[in-house]
Amino acid sequence: MKTDRKLVWSGIIFLMMGIAMLSGCTGSGEKRSLTVAGSTTVQPIAASAAEEFMKKNPDVIISVQGGGSGTGIKMVAEGSADIGDSSRELKDTEKTEHPDLKPYAIAADGIAVVVHPSNSLGDLTKQQVRDIFAGKIKNFKEVGGPDREIMVIIREEGSGTRSTFEELVMKKGKVANAADALQKPSNGAVKAAVAGNENAIGYIGLGYVDETVKALKIDGVAPSIATIKSGDYPISRKLYMITKGEATGLKKEFIDFVLSDEGQQIVEKAGFIRVT
Repeated sequence: MKTDRKLVWSGIIFLMMGIAMLSGCTGSGEKRSLTVAGSTTVQPIAASAAEEFMKKNPDVIISVQGGGSGTGIKMVAEGSADIGDSSRELKDTEKTEHPDLKPYAIAADGIAVVVHPSNSLGDLTKQQVRDIFAGKIKNFKEVGGPDREIMVIIREEGSGTRSTFEELVMKKGKVANAADALQKPSNGAVKAAVAGNENAIGYIGLGYVDETVKALKIDGVAPSIATIKSGDYPISRKLYMITKGEATGLKKEFIDFVLSDEGQQIVEKAGFIRVT
């Protein structure tokens, strides 16, 4: 009798263990994952939002990486990323080649033209900016600044910041960049280069401006949240998260979080402008 009872209890225990193992393999123990890649401008927003989202959803793992807007768009189009970050609108060629790409505007930003803090220059016209970055103006004294030869610093090919700057300043890329312009791979790298060279001028997203560089007025208007919201600052843009087809499942959950009040507070803390 005792032996029979032991066998029964043993069977029950093994059955419970089997159920537990089965539910562990198919149930809530599994992690949901999301890969986000692209614009280095959007990256700080995406990284902070991912951190908060994962705190609220312990079953989620979100990987955030940079690489530039072009890379992010390419990765989401080919399926190697779930969400592509972009600091520019989709190009006509991208829309034609990948008509299923869906952009979601998650923030607004201005591109600031920056010089070394010691530079006395304070204001440029849009035309002067174009001529400087085209290499036509080679000394700051030609535009009312100090007698210093200008070192032009731009972003690399594929950068959304560069694409937007060329669209808004360089006549949609019809005006070529200076042949000796120094290319940098990120907003942070441009800022560091300008901060470390009294002769330098470059452009970075508004959210990257700090005391290490000096942001210039353009046509008399300083880059700020207020002037970008009002449309007065002439070099501004939207920032996007892009999905292949309509965002669904975890992709939609994450983008909805970024567009929520909490997510838009993250946008503002990163130095950008909320869109909701």
